[in-house]
This record gives sequence, structure tokens and C-alpha cells, in this order.
Amino acid sequence: MKLPLLDNKGVSRGEIEIGFELIENGRGTQAVHDTVVAYNAAQRSGTACTKTVGEVAGTNKKPWRQKGTGRARAGSFRSPLWPGGGVVFGPKPRDFSKKVNKKVRALALRKALSERLKAGDVVVVDDFKLATHKTKEFLGTLGSLKLAGRTVLLVAGDDKNLTLGSRNVPNVTLTSGDSLNTYQALLCDKLVFTKAALEKVALRLASK
Repeated sequence: MKLPLLDNKGVSRGEIEIGFELIENGRGTQAVHDTVVAYNAAQRSGTACTKTVGEVAGTNKKPWRQKGTGRARAGSFRSPLWPGGGVVFGPKPRDFSKKVNKKVRALALRKALSERLKAGDVVVVDDFKLATHKTKEFLGTLGSLKLAGRTVLLVAGDDKNLTLGSRNVPNVTLTSGDSLNTYQALLCDKLVFTKAALEKVALRLASK
């Protein structure tokens, strides 16, 4: 499959081959689901923690004698029934991460990109160099490419001007071809690749 190759002004500079085979059938749907679930699960910190009766600070002394006071029996100041007492079956720190095999992740990414390509949501630019780190210049380039909504911009490597110019723009995520994941590919409205970034992604997916 070939895509138009644009410059920073939105002018066509020819065509470029995407470099990997699209998935045309229903294959990969479950891989996408598993990968997105695993990604969201990994964002959970899992640090919620409560203290049991054995962990709450306090004495083991019986609050009052068993009989003769007219009050209900009580055996501990740390009882879950009391304010400040332990918590029964409360949350403890845990790891929410789920394991997804490398081949499944690659299949999921290829499936997600295949759907975005078929929907016309992928833009390829020759390069995305900025002369300055000004946000105004970055926004001007987005306007030239007619980009709106959530956008994921993929570049080949670190670019200081691009990082500084894009960091205050809402709904724009800057990442690299090596770091693109399935969740990012699905969440945005447009995927913008530089030529070098597309080649890196194609290299990741070519043999998968």
C-alpha cells in the first residue's frame, strides 16, 4: 500500500510504500483486545493499602471486663467494629500487570495500523523539522497539514525544537517509531509519521 508523502506545508512530494503487509481479515482482533487491556492494567499503580487488626497500632488489653458493665463484650481496641480499628479484607498493594507475548503485541499493532490506514487516518510527512522551539510555529505546521483533534506525531529520534514546541499543545502526543504502541494507534484521530519513523515501524512489523 502506498501513501502520499507530504512536506511541512502539506504539499505532495510523491508517494511512499508503507513497508509492511496489511491485515485484511478478522485476524488480530483478539490480540488488539488483549494488548489494550494489558496496557490499561499496567497504568494502575496498585498501591492502595489498609491495615489489618494485626497491623493497627494499639494494645492487646481488653477494654473492659467481660461481665457486669452492661456494655457489649469487647476484646480489643483494634477491632474492625471500632473507629480506628483494622479493616477486614481491605486492599493490599498488588501488581495489575498482564503478560502479553511479543508476537501478540506486534500482531496487535499491525492490526491497529492496518485499520487506521484503511480508514485514511495516517499522514506521512517527509520531515517535521522546526526552525525554532516556538509553539506558534508548531501550530502553524499542524494547520498546514490540516490536523485537528487527537494527534500522535511519530518521529525517528529526539528533536529538541519539536519537543519544546509541542509539549504545551493539548491532544498532541509526540513519540518515536520505536515506542508506538497499539493503545496510542487506536486512541488518536490522526497518526502523523515522518518518513524515517514509518521506516522504523515497518522494520518492527515486516517480519511479524
